Amino acid sequence: MAQITRDRLLHIFLLASLIAIFVWSLIGSFSLFSWFFGVSPAVIGVSILVLSYKRFRFTNLTYLLIWAHAVILIVGGHYSYSRMPLFNWIRDTFEFSRNHYDRLGHFAQGFVPAIIAREILIRKSPVKSGKWLFFIVLSFCLAISACWELYEWATAVVAGLSMDMVLNPQGDIWDTQWDMFWALTGAVISLVALSRLHNKCLQKQLLKENANST
Repeated sequence: MAQITRDRLLHIFLLASLIAIFVWSLIGSFSLFSWFFGVSPAVIGVSILVLSYKRFRFTNLTYLLIWAHAVILIVGGHYSYSRMPLFNWIRDTFEFSRNHYDRLGHFAQGFVPAIIAREILIRKSPVKSGKWLFFIVLSFCLAISACWELYEWATAVVAGLSMDMVLNPQGDIWDTQWDMFWALTGAVISLVALSRLHNKCLQKQLLKENANST
């Protein structure tokens, strides 16, 4: 029971800190449109987690990764992805051609959903391990990346905005392809680097749920 209490305290802290960062991001944001566009995926995702919390709880590893991804999205909404100050400094210091915060966001777009998809498949489907699990997770992450690119495009078209306002290509005609490449790279690295740790976390989660049900 003490372990469950610690878990819940962690979850409450993650949610409360996200709410605080969310409020900060709105104050003095670069533009309300950029803010809403950037934070909406985080708001939708966190809302789903809260609503489904009693029926399905992810491992703490997954919740921590989701928190980190949400922070990236919320900070991007505050500054806009092409103007994030730290990455402006990195660009100027190392003489990069662009602000790479957008690349970080798309890397996370593969890195974090890979573990989310892996956990759902292992716990709720017949696919438990092996090459098919790896392939399905990568396919899911690429689908998420493609849907995001279509969402950006549709938003620009419907709102009548320029490509630079929504997509932030920063002069790169291959920006969409790079975005999907980094999402795929993030998913591969996540699966290779975290699968063993994730398996241990899944075992602990199963033990907690069994103990809680008895």
